[in-house]
Amino acid sequence: MSLVTAALRRPITTVIITLSLLLFSVLAVLKIPIDIFPQLNSPTIYVIESYGGMSPQQMEGFFSSRMQDQFLYVNGIKNISAKNIQGLTLLKLSFYENTDMAEASAQVALQVNRAMKFFPPGALPPQVVRFDASSLPVGQLVLSSKTKSLKEIYDMASTLVRPMFSAVPGLSAPPPFGANSRTITVNVDPNKLRSYNLTADEVVMALSKFNVMSPSGNLHLNNTMYVTTINSLIKNVADFSNIPILTKNGIPIYIKDVARVSDASDVTVSYALINGRRSVYIPAVKTSDASTWAVVSNLKAKLPEIQNLLPEDVKVSYEFDQSVAVMNSVQSLLHEGGLGALLTGLMVLLFLRDWRSSLIVIVTIPVSILIG
Repeated sequence: MSLVTAALRRPITTVIITLSLLLFSVLAVLKIPIDIFPQLNSPTIYVIESYGGMSPQQMEGFFSSRMQDQFLYVNGIKNISAKNIQGLTLLKLSFYENTDMAEASAQVALQVNRAMKFFPPGALPPQVVRFDASSLPVGQLVLSSKTKSLKEIYDMASTLVRPMFSAVPGLSAPPPFGANSRTITVNVDPNKLRSYNLTADEVVMALSKFNVMSPSGNLHLNNTMYVTTINSLIKNVADFSNIPILTKNGIPIYIKDVARVSDASDVTVSYALINGRRSVYIPAVKTSDASTWAVVSNLKAKLPEIQNLLPEDVKVSYEFDQSVAVMNSVQSLLHEGGLGALLTGLMVLLFLRDWRSSLIVIVTIPVSILIG
């Protein structure tokens, strides 16, 4: 009662304190990230490794089992599960609760580097991905064109559009989907190889030998030292055909004599249809601590700048906007809260028949929620 008595004796002070608390509450609410799900700490890390042409049994023997042996040195692992398919192995590392996931990710990356010593030649470094249930796609940036091929659109999405994601706070930049990546293929004719008494390994060695940049030493002229390099990187696809494999009886044998070089695409691993047409899209994935509404608003503001980087016949659009559902949920919450306060006030008016008591109830409920 002492608090009520003090409030009644000093009404102006009470009003000022209430308005101050209400103001700070509104400012705090405006800074809270707007999202459907709360921030979740999911202690899970995925390790992904691909190697084309290997069976599931080979992927398990050459990659999965060797990485699992190294992961035994990582602290806090609860269990490890593996799935191996044609040319791909996926490892799921589950950690105990309250594990420092930043340190765990660093330890996993370290052990992956150690395991790479036992990988077959030509294997690429595995991808280490930390999974968080709060990091969800909030939309898709779709690139389409009536004149460009999917391969060309994919290159633009990778080299021009994807780097722009780093300028949007709270937005990660996954790779594009929906098209095959560009691949320079060398189709060897077995009959021609036998006629020249060559093997496929010799063709591979020639491609590796004559398409490389390597340091060649230093050049001293007077008091100046120049760093020199040997640059034999192939710039044009057609030049691959002119790479010599070896020389027999003084006659060089080129790639074009036993193989056909083409600027092609890799095997299909993703397929996207937008409005009935194959397209390329980049998922807009927010970080766990970012606001869906803020991320989408900032990304939409970047769309004109992204469009200026692309040719006129390539259009970019933002589709599958998830911020609409988020804002509808927030508006529904505010609507239901206001309706609840109004109905409560009407019930008080119906039973007490006092306008002052009803007004107090209608004002007190939203103010208490905001201050609380």
